[in-house]
Amino acid sequence: MSSADQVCFRRNAPGSTDIRPWRFAVAPMMEWTDRHCRYFLRLISARALLYTEMVTAQAVIHGHRDRLLGFDPAEHPVALQLGGSDPALLAEAARIGAEFGYDEVNLNVGCPSDRVQSGRFGACLMAEPELVADCIAAMQAAVSVPVTVKCRIGIDDQDEDEALDRFVGAVARTGCRHFIVHARKAWLEGLSPKENREIPPLNYGRVHRLKQARPDLTICINGGVQSLDEAVSQLAHVDGVMVGRATYQNPYMLAEVDRRIFGTAAPTLSREDVIERFLPYVSQQLAKGTPLKAMTRHILGLFNGVPGARAWRRHLSETAHKPGAGLGVIEDALALTRRPEQAAGQAPGARAEMAVAD
Repeated sequence: MSSADQVCFRRNAPGSTDIRPWRFAVAPMMEWTDRHCRYFLRLISARALLYTEMVTAQAVIHGHRDRLLGFDPAEHPVALQLGGSDPALLAEAARIGAEFGYDEVNLNVGCPSDRVQSGRFGACLMAEPELVADCIAAMQAAVSVPVTVKCRIGIDDQDEDEALDRFVGAVARTGCRHFIVHARKAWLEGLSPKENREIPPLNYGRVHRLKQARPDLTICINGGVQSLDEAVSQLAHVDGVMVGRATYQNPYMLAEVDRRIFGTAAPTLSREDVIERFLPYVSQQLAKGTPLKAMTRHILGLFNGVPGARAWRRHLSETAHKPGAGLGVIEDALALTRRPEQAAGQAPGARAEMAVAD
């Protein structure tokens, strides 16, 4: 383990039998993985590595830093994802992020949106591996925490084997040792960002071959993983798994991550326990003027798949946005999960049918 890697783990929760947080990570997701989301997810898993939304280097340097970069110490281990293509700007943004206390700084080389391309960063940089290498080298020189890369297996008509090998080879020569690879190509024209997450076929084998060819690198896989069972199976081929939408839409899948991925013996919190532990945070944020809906939007999926899920979602969605909404909204929603047949206006005998619908 390199000294830089050891820096990354200095804040990993105590008592872990596996100090490699990249073994399971929650992906950076625009408009989703903000500080409130990350705090909530951390209550479910103490070990998973959490990522911020992508923040551009320009925004970090010139924007409201506390708003963009602030986070609760409980979120560790947490990584900052940056977007950009100017080595000097990225180095300065990485330095600022490290001073805020992030455990890792990641460069986005995978986002295919038009807005990102117009700024010459994201997936379009797959075509410029030497520029990415310059960016990574500058960032590494500016910080002592690990600098990592999240990329695709290729873009547009690139040959996936040649393009990915060339890209990783160029960046690895800077000393970068950690790559998160979304196992799909990105099509920069003709597909929306949403379509780019779904239409290009997954090619897990390509990422597996990269790990076989480069055992000296930490290779994590991303894209299409829907369950913890699938994540565990991927660990037979790569060093780590990053999961995005599945963890957001069904956050309680994280409840077994610490035991199954990291080998801890810590007890698993129930969904109700998670919410009880979330309430003090919500109270603190409300006192600071944060709207309740900014926090409740991240917890809508907590009860997915169990009786009461629909009542939980409905009450939060219909009530949290109202003026003066406070902790009582969440407490009332939680109470509804304990008597879902009443919430649905149904007789107790209809509970089983509702559970299937949820």
